[in-house]
Amino acid sequence: VFVSSGIRYDLIGTDEAGYLGALCTWHVSGHLKVAPEHISPHITKLMGKPGREDFDSFRQRFEEQQEGKKKRQYLVPYFMSGHPGCTIADMIELAEYIRDNHLYTEQVQDFTPTPMTVSTCMYYTGLDPCTLEPVHVPKDREKRIQRALLQYRNKANHELVREGLSVAGRTDLIGDGPDSLIPGLPGHPRKRNKRGKMA
Repeated sequence: VFVSSGIRYDLIGTDEAGYLGALCTWHVSGHLKVAPEHISPHITKLMGKPGREDFDSFRQRFEEQQEGKKKRQYLVPYFMSGHPGCTIADMIELAEYIRDNHLYTEQVQDFTPTPMTVSTCMYYTGLDPCTLEPVHVPKDREKRIQRALLQYRNKANHELVREGLSVAGRTDLIGDGPDSLIPGLPGHPRKRNKRGKMA
């Protein structure tokens, strides 16, 4: 039986029973999809998801399982854009994480409200129901920009990515440098501000 998705990587713990080794040896054909969904601490907290540290730990241990294998296996992370609480600045942080860790981002999705969930409550009320604190709710063009940032390598998204980087004051990520997310345009002005939300 092959497993391609659905594992709870945050529950593996110390893995004294050798669960991950058995999984990679017998039950992963080539790709294993997991769902960290985001890496910013305040976003994963709102999502009720494990934090970045858990995902980084799992990634490292998954890579250790690849040592000595004739056929390499790959981890395919699933990320989400537009979740309540998420700003353009948060998505830029995630885009940089994707860049720095050479991740493949085919598995992306815009947040969609569904009945009877805490996230949907946040979406419609603009409040965290657990604390009653205001929560930023991205909509319309900002949602499109957030999704584009997840797939910044796609040339079709460059216009939206450029807009998002400008809004967030991160035009340092536009250009030909090793840390750039997208190439610059001839004569394109480089402006800075400190906003992470759409005006």
